[in-house]
Amino acid sequence: MSSPVIGSTRNAPPFRYDIVGSFLRTEEIKNARSLHAEGELTAGQLQEIENVEIRKLLEQEKALGLKAVTDGEFRRSWWHLDFFLGIEGTGKITLGPPGASKEQTNRAESFRITGKIAFGVHPMVEEFRTLQQMAGETLAKMTIPSPSLFHFVQDYNGNEVYSDTETLYGDIIQVYRTAIQAFYDAGCRYLQLDDTTWGTLCSGRHRAHLRSRGVNPDQLARDYVRLINESIAGRPADMTIALHVCRGNLRSTWFAAGGYGPVAEELFSNTNVDAFFLEYDNERSGDFEPLRFIKDQFVVLGLVTTKHGGLESKEQLIARIEEAAQYVDINKLCLSTQCGFASSEEGNILTEEEQWDKLRLVIETANEVWV
Repeated sequence: MSSPVIGSTRNAPPFRYDIVGSFLRTEEIKNARSLHAEGELTAGQLQEIENVEIRKLLEQEKALGLKAVTDGEFRRSWWHLDFFLGIEGTGKITLGPPGASKEQTNRAESFRITGKIAFGVHPMVEEFRTLQQMAGETLAKMTIPSPSLFHFVQDYNGNEVYSDTETLYGDIIQVYRTAIQAFYDAGCRYLQLDDTTWGTLCSGRHRAHLRSRGVNPDQLARDYVRLINESIAGRPADMTIALHVCRGNLRSTWFAAGGYGPVAEELFSNTNVDAFFLEYDNERSGDFEPLRFIKDQFVVLGLVTTKHGGLESKEQLIARIEEAAQYVDINKLCLSTQCGFASSEEGNILTEEEQWDKLRLVIETANEVWV
């Protein structure tokens, strides 16, 4: 079908068809990580297997026609914890009760602040450098969890190091400014901040829980916009930074529901990112009306779900893009999946073939809208 709304193509990030970042781990990666955990593979041997599988992934991404590629987060166990635990002054914790099985706790791991935080020698910087070398002339995209999520998670887990919130905010800002510069120096020009905090702040149930703890969710939203803005302030002019808002994606599950209304004005009007990647794959994310608060940022519509393998209707996707274009100029819109395919190494409940079919649908749809 031909699209009733026609926009122009785009050769800079975010692209008209884009990706959130993570891909289903291959069986080779899963087996290697299992053997490494059992002590049967060295870290170096694991890295070599990861390198082989990442090269294969990049070939598939390029063959599909993606203009920005990632390493699929193949070296990570979690989309967020691997980055947080690479920050000085943090340590891993287990949230489940003592003696609980992996199945009972759903591998419930998190982190806690154990000392003054700082961004020192972080393994992900070198991992990005390797990715860029493998990607060649194709733009390599890096994904890391956001500064607001760092604060939100540590606040939930508690820390005995920082008694003053402003001091903690200041150190988080310094961590992220240093990290952004380190990734830039390693060659990164496209950085995505992944954030489930905003999905939580969209949820009436979670907002009520925050109030029960004495936390004003509206003030928290203001604080987190400031935290993000100050963390990315001074970034190089030729570096694109996007914010991806998620409501949960672990093994095809979710934990928050609610439209963007409660945070839209604060988040969309005041956050100085270049683009928002926004979930819009089903009714849990609400309608497009809150997009009226978008200023000059790009909006990447996450209309295609990664929660299951069923393909959406291209006609319906185009109709939804047309609906979103009532609030945001068509040339400020792009298309992607709603999230990655594997927020943890276990991955979502769909096959690799279904994963690639999803991305083909994104590309084919975008090419009919932006010509």
